[in-house]
Amino acid sequence: MNPTNGILLVNLGTPASPSVKDVRKYLFEFLNDPRVIDIPAIARFFLVNFIIVPFRAPKSAKIYKELWTENGSPILIYGESVKRKLQEELGEYFKVELTMRYQNPGMEEVLAKMENDNFKKIIVIPLFPQYASATTGSVIEKVMKIISKWRIIPEIKIISWFYDNVNFLNAIVERSKKYDLEDYDHIIFSYHGLPVSQVNKAHKDGRLCEQQNCKSEINEENMFCYKAACYATTRLLADRLNITAEKYTVAFQSRLDKKWLEPFSDKVIIELAKKGAKKLLVFSPAFVADCLETIIEIGTEYQQLFEKHGGKKIQLVESLNDHPLWINSLKEMVLANE
Repeated sequence: MNPTNGILLVNLGTPASPSVKDVRKYLFEFLNDPRVIDIPAIARFFLVNFIIVPFRAPKSAKIYKELWTENGSPILIYGESVKRKLQEELGEYFKVELTMRYQNPGMEEVLAKMENDNFKKIIVIPLFPQYASATTGSVIEKVMKIISKWRIIPEIKIISWFYDNVNFLNAIVERSKKYDLEDYDHIIFSYHGLPVSQVNKAHKDGRLCEQQNCKSEINEENMFCYKAACYATTRLLADRLNITAEKYTVAFQSRLDKKWLEPFSDKVIIELAKKGAKKLLVFSPAFVADCLETIIEIGTEYQQLFEKHGGKKIQLVESLNDHPLWINSLKEMVLANE
């Protein structure tokens, strides 16, 4: 029997290799996305192509070499494993595909295959727990742009976020059970940063996060706010983990300048070390697969930073990767939207 439902899993992307050439190609496509750097086109063109990419590509290539395994990029390795395992769980009525927003597997190629499969319905799952224009929004825009050109357009269902999905949260809790939370002086929930100006655009009438109480609540007015979703994710996890408010900090990593979401994860780590903290546990609930930001930035760079200021150990709680509970979480999302 031919499958009637297509499942499209979409993650951010990865260079084809850690070579400067491939990293440059990846950064060029990624940073020229107007949803990623949302400034006027001419300014973005000169900033990306003449300043950021030429200087950043060689440095990023060195970091990607540290990240790379003998089988390739972790984000792609885990993505392919999730695709395979989810297919096994869903069975013959579904066909699961994996694509990346930038680079390969390319979205045009993967969606061309799905068009030929003549599905009645396609469920699109951007693999970003919290909605942001630069991630989920960019994925949705490109998917719909491609599908809009099809002669026959099936029913499309898009899962815009899943930070509050019970199975997703339980999977993170399960991943943390190998660590005794009482052994750590403090816990950090570190999310990928975004420019403050970009985050504030999620609010109507020019209102700011501070006016929407995004740190303390999420509601119909701020439900598409990335900052509000990050804090909501943390509250949901802290409740399940029985962590009191004074025991943890929400922070944001990977910033490009000072006008990004605060507090900055690296600054928080330095402050905690100076206050005498020796062991930190770090969750990264914005990433469903371990990648450069978790393995290298948190696991290596933050560890070195912590030691430099008197700390001893930063322990990263591994991402969901291809954990069985993550596969089950995705399965339940699909079945709930069938």
